[in-house]
Amino acid sequence: MGLTRAAALFLLLAAPFGASAETLRVATWSPDLTRKGPGLLLRDIRSGKDEQIAAAVQIVAAADADVLLLTGFDWDHHGAALTAFAGLLEEAGAPYPHRFAAQPNSGMATGLDLDGNGRTGTADDAQGFGFFTGEGGMAVLSRLPLGEVTDHSAFLWRDLPRNLMPSVPEEIAAAQRLSSTAHWDVPVTVGGTVLHLLAFSATPPVFDDPETDRNGRRNHDEIAFWAHHLPDAPFVILGDFNLDAIDGDGRREAFDLLLPHVQDPEPASEGGRLAPQDGANSTQNGRPALDTAQWPSADGPGNLRVDYVLPARSLTTTDAGVLWPAPGEPLADVAGAASRHRLVWVDLALP
Repeated sequence: MGLTRAAALFLLLAAPFGASAETLRVATWSPDLTRKGPGLLLRDIRSGKDEQIAAAVQIVAAADADVLLLTGFDWDHHGAALTAFAGLLEEAGAPYPHRFAAQPNSGMATGLDLDGNGRTGTADDAQGFGFFTGEGGMAVLSRLPLGEVTDHSAFLWRDLPRNLMPSVPEEIAAAQRLSSTAHWDVPVTVGGTVLHLLAFSATPPVFDDPETDRNGRRNHDEIAFWAHHLPDAPFVILGDFNLDAIDGDGRREAFDLLLPHVQDPEPASEGGRLAPQDGANSTQNGRPALDTAQWPSADGPGNLRVDYVLPARSLTTTDAGVLWPAPGEPLADVAGAASRHRLVWVDLALP
């Protein structure tokens, strides 16, 4: 009987340096595991009765990723929700002994009137949109040891070269962070290689004043950030870009800044390809098979490709996909019940 990917990876770590190349599966997913107040996600995980959480566990287990970035996962000071979720995954046969999460900018109060509406203390006045500290944060789950994380989340928007930040009062410019959620450089050790996960979750380029396009500008610069902070080592840029390279709203020129440095393996799925192409979808030009999120098409943006795993050009990609099963296939209903987003994975051959 052949080895599982997890068992093969264990043998790779136990082997001396110089072993043959091994496949590493890197994935990102936004499971929509965010609730309306602090502690509520932990409550729902512990209840054992939440159908969405049960569906999310099935998706993560089925993806069989060696390292997974979760976006849209509520953070708490003691990591209790992440620990409880990891416990459910272990019970499902998907243990992730190495984990990382840190306080995101979402919901972090500033005391300033960032949106200029004459009030302070609203969700729009936090460093990143959020009604409470930690709402919609990020987390990394890994089968492999994680090194010291470089957290760029305190980086000021105004300090990004050639930034698109709108003109704001000095006190706001001196406080406004670029990251709406977080920007992390997470080293993952596999054999003799250290792979850097450049992880982030950008603000949607909508829900603002179209005259200033503050969210569109910030979304662009959150993506552009990585073009100025690439490590001199193997890396993968991954997360919820909240930007489709072809369809929907946003400043797509942000991708032009990354493309000289990364490859796009174009992960695809049968579920996306076969999804109804009505409403907003009927006017789109992108390939439906590449879509990673499903929003209403009648009065919304429809299906878009917003979640990405983009390896450095120097890396060897062996396979890629989106976990969006076609109707009638196993997990087809589960994927939709878990989240509007679909998990994206890429297999890399590392020496």
